[in-house]
Amino acid sequence: MSLAQVHYISAAPGDAEKTAGRFTAVGPGVSQALLAEIEPLVGYALPDGASHRPADAELRSLPQAFTYAALSDGSRLVGRTAPARGEGPAPVRFHAHAVHIPSGVPLPGDRLPVEAWRSPHWVSVTPVGGALPDPLGALPPGPAPVREGLDDFAVSRGPWLAAVLTDLRRASEEAAAGGPVVLVERQNADVARWLGLAAVTLPRESVERLTFTTYTRRPGSSALRVVGALPEDAAAAREAGLRVHVCADRPPVDGTPDMWARTAARVWRSRAPELFQEARELPGDPFAAGPLAVIALCNGVALGPEERAAAAGWAAERPYALDAERIGRLVEALASPGIDDRTGSEFDAVGRLFGALDGRCPASVTAPLAAMLVTEAVRGGNGSLELPRRDAFVGPDGEAIAGVLGPEILTELESGAGGARPVARTVQLLRVARLLGVNGTELLPGVVDRLAPALLAEASGEPGPPAFAPALLELLDEQFDVRTALLGALDRTAPEDPGAVARFLERVALPFTGTQALPHLRMCAEVPGAMTTLGRDRTAVWHRVLRAAGLSPFAEPLVLRTAVGLVWEDRAPTVEEARMLLEAATSDAHRAAGTWARLVDAALGAPADTEDATALAHDLLQAFPQEIGGRERAALQLLDLCRDLRTGAPEPGWAEQVRTLRDRAEPLEPAVQERAFTALVERLLAPDRPGAELYDFVRSDDAELIAAYDRAARSEPTRARLRARPAYAADCFTHWTAHPHAGAAWTTTAAALLDEVLRPAVRAMTAEAVAEVEETVGRTGSSGRAVAFRDWNRSSALGRLGRRIAGRVRRG
Repeated sequence: MSLAQVHYISAAPGDAEKTAGRFTAVGPGVSQALLAEIEPLVGYALPDGASHRPADAELRSLPQAFTYAALSDGSRLVGRTAPARGEGPAPVRFHAHAVHIPSGVPLPGDRLPVEAWRSPHWVSVTPVGGALPDPLGALPPGPAPVREGLDDFAVSRGPWLAAVLTDLRRASEEAAAGGPVVLVERQNADVARWLGLAAVTLPRESVERLTFTTYTRRPGSSALRVVGALPEDAAAAREAGLRVHVCADRPPVDGTPDMWARTAARVWRSRAPELFQEARELPGDPFAAGPLAVIALCNGVALGPEERAAAAGWAAERPYALDAERIGRLVEALASPGIDDRTGSEFDAVGRLFGALDGRCPASVTAPLAAMLVTEAVRGGNGSLELPRRDAFVGPDGEAIAGVLGPEILTELESGAGGARPVARTVQLLRVARLLGVNGTELLPGVVDRLAPALLAEASGEPGPPAFAPALLELLDEQFDVRTALLGALDRTAPEDPGAVARFLERVALPFTGTQALPHLRMCAEVPGAMTTLGRDRTAVWHRVLRAAGLSPFAEPLVLRTAVGLVWEDRAPTVEEARMLLEAATSDAHRAAGTWARLVDAALGAPADTEDATALAHDLLQAFPQEIGGRERAALQLLDLCRDLRTGAPEPGWAEQVRTLRDRAEPLEPAVQERAFTALVERLLAPDRPGAELYDFVRSDDAELIAAYDRAARSEPTRARLRARPAYAADCFTHWTAHPHAGAAWTTTAAALLDEVLRPAVRAMTAEAVAEVEETVGRTGSSGRAVAFRDWNRSSALGRLGRRIAGRVRRG
C-alpha cells in the first residue's frame, strides 16, 4: 500500500500577499487540483487570546486540528495541523502533515480514520530541504487504542450523550444536509473522543461517511460533517444556523426524541460499549431502538419505559432472532419486580411479545410475562392488553397469582360502582377472573345488570363501533354463562329504551342466535332491515318487527312496548296508526305494556282537520277509563264532545262544558282547542241550536270563544246561508240583538256582526225576502222586535240615501 504524504506550513511575514501558507512537500499522485481542495482543509487560526510569543508549555497547549475529509475525486485525506515554533517575526506558525488515501483504498490495517489521531507518524516539520517524502506503507495508531478512556469520557458527558449521538447519526447519513454538527469543547482532544464514541456506536459504513475536524475557528464555512470548536466560537456557530452542542457548559434540559440515541447513551453510561457490535449482529434497521434495547436488557442495562417497549415490540416481531438464553434474560428484565415506571404502550408491547412466545417457549419461560400482564390488567386498569391464554396459569404459578389477584377482582366486581365503571374495565375483570379460575358465579347477575345499561350509555357517545367491542365479543365467546346472563339483561332492558338497544346492535354484532328466546333483542336487530325495505310504511314495519319477536302481544305485552318504541321512537303515531295499534291488541295488552300513553299522544297531537281524532278519543276513554286522568282526560273528553256536537245530540250544558274541559286540560294543545271551539261555535250558529246554550255562551263573556264565534259567523258558509234563508237571517238578528246588557266582548262582537255581516246579507235580498225576514222576526219574537228590525233596516237605507245627497252637494 502506498499513501502519498503532504506537508504544508503557514506563511511568514513578507510572503506573497493574500497567501495563507504554502505546500512544502507533496508526494507523488497529488495533483494541483487536489492541492487546491486540500489547502483550506489544513488551514489553521489561533484561538482568541493566544500569546504572540508563547512559552513551550503554552505552545503545546494550543489546539490541534485532526481532520478527515472526502475529496471531489472520491479520494480522502487524513491529517493533523498543529502550531509550531517559528522564527523571526513569526514566532508561531502552523504545520500540517497529511496523507492522501486514493478512492477505494482502505487505511492500513483497515483502521478507521479516528484511530490515527494520536499516531506517532504525525510530524511538525517538513523534511529537510523540502525533499519529497516517501509514500507511507503504514499509518500506525496512537500509543493507546481509541477506545481507551471512552467509558469514563462517556460517563462525564452523560447529559449530552443522547443529543450528540442523534446528530452524529444524522450527519453520517448519505444525504446529510444542513451544515456541520458543532461540538464545543475546551480541549480539542475531547472532540476526538466524541468521534471515538461515534466510531464505536455507529455502523462502520456510517463512520466512514462522517468527515470531521477536531478544531476550527469558522464552523459555518466548513464542508465537513462534524467540526470541533472552542467555547468562544459557539455563538457564531449558532448564528450560522448550525446544530451546536456546548459540552463545556451547563448540561441541556431537553431530551431527544431519538429512542436509538437514548438507548445508546444508556449503554455508554453502563460502560458496556461492546454491546453495540452485538446489537449490530441482530436483524433490522441499524438505527432502530429495538435490537440495541434487547441486547442492553439482556446484559443488565437499565432502560426507560419507551426503550423497554421497543425491545419487547422488536422481539415480538422476530421471536426467531433470539436464542433461548437471550429470550429468558429478556423476559427476566422486562418482568423485573423492581420496575415501577411501566406505561400502557410498554404493557401492550409485552402483550404482543407474550403472544409471539406463547407456544414457542415453555410456559415456565413466559409465566413471568403472563403474571405481569394480568397484574396490570387488574391493578393498572389497562383495558387494551392482549391477555394470555387460560393455560398460561396452570400449576403453582397460576395458583399463586390467583390467590393474590382473585380477592381484588371479586371485590371490585361486587362493588356498586358498576354504573360508573367503564365497560372495558368490567369486561377485563371478567376475562381475567376466568383466566385465573376465580369463581364469581354468585356475583354474575348483579354484574351483568349493571353492565347492560353501561354498554348502551358508552356506545351512544361515539360514532361507529365502540372501543370496547372487540374485548366484549371475546368475553362472550369465551364465557357461555356471561353471554347468557348479559344477553338476558339486555333483553330485559330493551323495552325501556328499544331505540338505544337497536343502535347498539348495529354497532356491536352480539351473538344471540342460540336457543335463548330474547324476543326484544331480536326485534331490535330486525328493525334496521325492516325500515330499509319498507321505508315509511310504519304499520308494515311494526308488523314485521313484531313477528321477529316470535311472541304474541297477548301472551307477552312487553313486546308491544318494544315494537312501538322501535317504530315510533321519538314521535307519536298518526291517528290512523294509533287506531291500528288499538285494534291489533287488546286494551289489557296496551295497559300492561304502557303503550296506551302513545295512543293518547296520537289523539291529542293530531292536526285540527283529522276527522278520526274524535273517534279515537272516544275509544280511548272507553278502553282506559282508569289509566287516563288529569289534563289528558279532559282534553280527550273535549274531543269526544266535539264528536257529539257534530254528529249527535250532546247533553245539555255543552257550551259551559267546553269551557270547563278547556280549563281542566290546560295547557291545551292548540289543535284540540281549535277543533273544540270550531265545533262549539258551528253548533251555536246552526238554525236549530238551543237558545239556552246560546244564552250560556253569551253570558260567559269568554273572549276566546266569542272571537271564535265571530270568525265562524264571518265565514262564507254562514254569509251564504244568511243571504239564501230569510228565516235564518231573522234568527241571527233576533239573537244578535237579544242581549244588550251582556259583557263587553259579546256586545262589541254582536254589533259588528249586525253591521258587517247581517246588513250586507239583507241588502242583497229582494224586497220580498226582506219582508219575510221582518215577518219572521215579529212572529218568533214580538211586534216590537219587528219594529226594531224595520228601524234597523231603514237606518241603513237612510244612511245610504244621505250619503248620496251629501255627495251631490259636494260635487255641486
